[in-house]
Amino acid sequence: MRIDLHTHSSASDGTDTPGDLVREAAAAGLDVVALTDHDAMSGWAEAQRAADEAGITLVPGLEISTTFRHRGVHLLGYLPDPAYPPLVAVLDRILAGRTARTPAMVAALQARGIAITEDDVRREAGGSVAAGRPHVADALVRMGIVADRTEAFHVLLNPGRPGYVDRYAVPLEEMIPILTAAGGVAVIAHPWGRSGGSVLDEPALASLKELGLAGIEVDHQDHSPAFRARLRSIAADLDLVVTGSSDHHGLGKVDHDLGVNTTDPEQYERLLSLAGRPLGG
Repeated sequence: MRIDLHTHSSASDGTDTPGDLVREAAAAGLDVVALTDHDAMSGWAEAQRAADEAGITLVPGLEISTTFRHRGVHLLGYLPDPAYPPLVAVLDRILAGRTARTPAMVAALQARGIAITEDDVRREAGGSVAAGRPHVADALVRMGIVADRTEAFHVLLNPGRPGYVDRYAVPLEEMIPILTAAGGVAVIAHPWGRSGGSVLDEPALASLKELGLAGIEVDHQDHSPAFRARLRSIAADLDLVVTGSSDHHGLGKVDHDLGVNTTDPEQYERLLSLAGRPLGG
C-alpha cells in the first residue's frame, strides 16, 4: 500500500484542481492520498468524487498556519469535522489575514519598482480560497521578474525581504486542542524543515503531545537523512505517529512528486484509529 499524506490543490497554492490531483495520485500508483490545502477544506468534495471514480482512498485534511515560540509552524490536521464552529472560526481568521496582506505585499513590491498589481495576483489565485504569497510569486514568475517560486521567495517574499508582510497565524498550543476537539488528528508538518527549525526539539514535542499532538511528518524532502533518523527516534520515544509524504504542489514546487515519500501502512492505521476510523474507512 502506497500512502501520501500531504498534498495541495488549486484550492490553496497547488496548480492542480482537487479532482486532477487525485487522478494524478492514482496514476502515480498511490493507494491513499490526503488533500491538505492551506487553511482550507473547500477542495474535499471534488477530491472525494474523483477518488470514488479512480478507486483510490482520500484522506480529507488541511495544513494550518500556526506559530510556536515566534516561529511559523505548519500543522497538518486529518479527518476533522469541517463544521466544528471553533475550527471554522480560526480558519476564517487565518484566511482573512491572508487576503488582507495581499495589497500590502503588492504595495511593497511596487515601491521597489516592480509593476505588479492586485489583479495580477488574483488571476494566479484562481479557485483558491485566498490569495497568498505563492500567488504573488506566480505573478512575479509570469512577469519574468523571477524564474520560479523558489527564487521569488528567496529574493523578494521571505521574512526580511522587501515584499514580505506578516499575517495572523494561530498559536500552535491553541490550535492542537481545537483540531483534536474537532475529531481531527494533529501532525506537525516538516518539523525540522524551513518552517519549524530547532524550536521543535524533543522537549517541545513532548509538551505538545500533552496538548493532543499525535504525530510528526518525518519523511519529507526538507529533511536530510540525519534529520529523518533523529526525528524517527524522537517519535519512538514519545510514541508519536510517523508520516511521510510529498508535499506536492503540482508545478508550484519542484522535487516534490507525488509519492516521493510515503507513510508506512501501520502508521497510517494508527492515524485512522486515532480519528476513530477503521482501516479503509
